[in-house]
Amino acid sequence: MNDPLSEVIALLQPRAVFSKRISGAGRWGVRYSDFGQPSFCAVLSGSCRLAVDGEEAVALAAGDFVLLPATPGFVLSGFEPVTPVHIDPKATAASTGEVRHGTRGGQPDARLLGGYFVFDSPDAALLVSLLPTLVHVRGVERLSVLVRLVGEESSERRSGRELVLTRLVELLLIEALRSSSGEDAPPGLLRGLADARLAQAMRQMHGDPGRPWTMAQLAKKAALSRSAFFDRFTRAVGLPPMEYLLAWRMAIAKDLLRRNDVGIAEVAERVGYGSASTFSTAFSRHVGLPPGRYARGG
Repeated sequence: MNDPLSEVIALLQPRAVFSKRISGAGRWGVRYSDFGQPSFCAVLSGSCRLAVDGEEAVALAAGDFVLLPATPGFVLSGFEPVTPVHIDPKATAASTGEVRHGTRGGQPDARLLGGYFVFDSPDAALLVSLLPTLVHVRGVERLSVLVRLVGEESSERRSGRELVLTRLVELLLIEALRSSSGEDAPPGLLRGLADARLAQAMRQMHGDPGRPWTMAQLAKKAALSRSAFFDRFTRAVGLPPMEYLLAWRMAIAKDLLRRNDVGIAEVAERVGYGSASTFSTAFSRHVGLPPGRYARGG
């Protein structure tokens, strides 16, 4: 059976770009403006405070891992009141070496490894919308190991570095997201997969997107009535079932068209359309471009 979480991450096409060490001591605080790209942070030692726009502030301790799939603005600081120094991440992303905030010299109150990467998928915004704004994971040893490997690989210029970093970022994403999944997650992919009945229907949609699914068939897979399935799915995932299926099919279609080695008729068949013309109409309505022109532009 297909795993929707792994498929979403594979379709996002994460690519490692940059990581750096950060430390703070005394009275310190920095505000990063909205970045847009996915980022992560691991606390190597000590503790600090993280306040992400629109989310409750959290206290971070050694061993904690944070993932921000879209990185809105946030404040990272010690626990003493302070007016944070503004930092534009797009202007400072290329800096190298450890970045120190607050009191210079001496033992820091917190040391972190922070980094960002890029999603190459043309549907990144759609897929990221299915993920939580803030993922905070505590006490997962596997994540600590992966973070250490990312830090080591980032600081060295060994052959195969970019490929290794890309694979490590994929693993970080999967491990962080599955460690934070649960019924208390915000509406999206993780909350849907945490519901055993909805997960059955979601796996069917991902496993066979070319099948002409109906609401009744999907509700049966979830062992729910049509109305109960519709309401439960919409509340958990944030999209109605058939809208989610359409979005997933179009994400797959975009990926296939970008490769330029699959004809439009075959793409149509793979994503559940009986003819190329029917698919072209649906694709044009959803994307704003006919599939042929999208493929040439991709």
